[in-house]
Amino acid sequence: MSITIKDVAQASGVSVATVSRVLNDKGPIREETRAQVLEAVARLRYVPHSGARSLITNQTQTIGVLLPDIYGEFFSEVIRGIDLSARKAGYHLVVSGSHSSRSEIEAVLRALRGRVDGLIIMSPDTDADTLQANFPPTLPIVLLNSRVEGGGFDSICVDNYGGASAMVRHLTELGHRRIALIRGPADNRDAQDRLAGYRDALRAAAAELAPELEVEGDFTEESGFRAAAPLLALRPRPTAIFAANDSMAIGCLAALQRAGVRVPEDLSLAGFDDIPIARFITPQLASVSVSIAELGARAVERLLYALENKNEHERRQETLPTQLVPRASCAAPHAARPVAAVPA
Repeated sequence: MSITIKDVAQASGVSVATVSRVLNDKGPIREETRAQVLEAVARLRYVPHSGARSLITNQTQTIGVLLPDIYGEFFSEVIRGIDLSARKAGYHLVVSGSHSSRSEIEAVLRALRGRVDGLIIMSPDTDADTLQANFPPTLPIVLLNSRVEGGGFDSICVDNYGGASAMVRHLTELGHRRIALIRGPADNRDAQDRLAGYRDALRAAAAELAPELEVEGDFTEESGFRAAAPLLALRPRPTAIFAANDSMAIGCLAALQRAGVRVPEDLSLAGFDDIPIARFITPQLASVSVSIAELGARAVERLLYALENKNEHERRQETLPTQLVPRASCAAPHAARPVAAVPA
């Protein structure tokens, strides 16, 4: 038979209500009584029933996390940041990903209703009407890089536009005028902002801006690999390729190496996100650094603040800065390099 809270109360000589207050750290309890109860809990190996406990405290000690995908280093880092911060605060995670339609997202949201104390959502298909229809206004929600009109939700975004602009400026300062882009998904906020930053930086530098220099991608290594062929077929070829994330850049690098194209001697290559593997490939990948784990940690911080204030706090929209990380995969284009002196 499993041990119940009544067994603990009987073993420690106190009421069930007193045991509950000790376990939930509620109300004034004499230290002697607390020690008696905790001793009985340890001796009987009592484990509180999470469902019953949530009915009493109206809390599940669980945070729901909804991501568009859970594959790849970017999402692994986001989850790591969320998990580390949540565990420090005594919370567990329920993670759901790979949702390709709004109906799937709504089904997941309904499944999470009543099972989590708050939600962290990163999804391009989420809107205010969907969230309001599926959750009460008392449930804290933090949005990550999700475009929801109005200021009704806490949100944390990455400066995708500024980061993409900085990378293109870096390439133009090296001397590149024909810079290709491997885009992200058309409906993704990150991809949209990075595309805008790329285009505006090219215009500002009076560099070439042409439709054939933009190739579709979906943030996966495979799409980066596929994007290399049409770009290499262009005449003249681009002298640099900027991929909207590192995964696509790494896939593109594999295709370039298979085609015998040297990076950066023949063509420069850059990415975005600065995932951990970017610094361990050859050549090391120039990228735009995003504090990915910090993005997740900040989301938990905002969610816990909302919980402490019963979701009656002022909503905040925060933008995390990015940082350009020049590495060996980028160099001046061949025509712009100084000619070595011929020995006498």
